[in-house]
Amino acid sequence: MALHQDEIPVDEQVVRALLADQRPEWAALPLTPAGAGTDNTMYRLGADLLVRLPRTAEKAGALRKEQLWLPRLAPLLPYRVPEPVYAGVPADAFPLPWSVQRWIPGDEVRPGTVGDWAALGADLAVFVRHLHAADLLGATRAGDLSGYRGGALRPCDTWISAALDDCRSRIGDETDVDTLVRLWRDALDLPEPAGPHVWLHGDLKPTNLLVHDGRLRAVIDFGGLTVGHPDAEHAPIWDLPPPARHAYREALGVDDVTWARARAWALGVAASGVSYYWDTFPAFVAECRNRLREILADAG
Repeated sequence: MALHQDEIPVDEQVVRALLADQRPEWAALPLTPAGAGTDNTMYRLGADLLVRLPRTAEKAGALRKEQLWLPRLAPLLPYRVPEPVYAGVPADAFPLPWSVQRWIPGDEVRPGTVGDWAALGADLAVFVRHLHAADLLGATRAGDLSGYRGGALRPCDTWISAALDDCRSRIGDETDVDTLVRLWRDALDLPEPAGPHVWLHGDLKPTNLLVHDGRLRAVIDFGGLTVGHPDAEHAPIWDLPPPARHAYREALGVDDVTWARARAWALGVAASGVSYYWDTFPAFVAECRNRLREILADAG
């Protein structure tokens, strides 16, 4: 099922046609679906490669960011990140840029793959600390690197408040939406973030973290790469159990005001996910609802 109104359909035949036209040496390799993302359709190619195709024209810029910046950022980071190996060009079979990366082995973060959640939270803090300290390499908060999650909360109030209203009708019987709205409104009254801009991954949710023997091994999907203030970077930590969250915050020394803004980002993006993907992506809606439950539990 399509996730967006303007989505471009992709299947194995489309990918085979692209490979035959642009990388014929890969055209006969085994091809299997590889995960379900909101921005890209993905196929594992052979044993060592991953094909990523943007779902819409709007998402194509994310692949260009990865191709441009990941080779330069990778040496500065403590864990493995995707390695682009081919920048595909639009063709008759598919009218947008597409990408091939190295396949990174590992397990997605979930209860069956992680035993020590506090250790995982500390590992994630190490990654975030290195990314936020990395040289900007001439990048500025402009163009594709000016994503909303690197800015202030207030410019997002209109659509996040609308999403919270939608949540009231969809999940209000089981979720304390009034408290979520209060947390959001309170955060709008906090001082806006200050300090230097940093690199932001933009979407450090569990499905973008790969582990080996329960410890962080790689961080994937840099389509949300942004330059800006770090508050929203902390938001996906509410997707993890409390021991991971507490270890992460302690390791980074996040102050109360920044944490409150991060929590507001967490609930705002989750509410938006519930509203936008309600009819099209139930697995993602379930992730968002779990995040809202964790936020409410944290709020006491």
